[in-house]
Amino acid sequence: MKRLDTILNTIMGAVVGVFIGHGIYVVRDFKTRPELYAIQSAPWYTSILMYGAYTLVVLLICIAIKAIVKHKIKKTDSN
Repeated sequence: MKRLDTILNTIMGAVVGVFIGHGIYVVRDFKTRPELYAIQSAPWYTSILMYGAYTLVVLLICIAIKAIVKHKIKKTDSN
């Protein structure tokens, strides 16, 4: 179970890191070339919001799995 916890922590950290890296890239790209984003129908930060939604979904799934695993560990330890 400890290995599963480590894997979930790694996944959560990687997803958050990708989100932060993507956000920094988009902000820097917008600051250097705003004319590219002016022709889009959506605001320049739309991709950051989408990555944020995906990140939130993955984090919620990982947290739910971790909670289930911890509950099962407590249940087996008490028996």
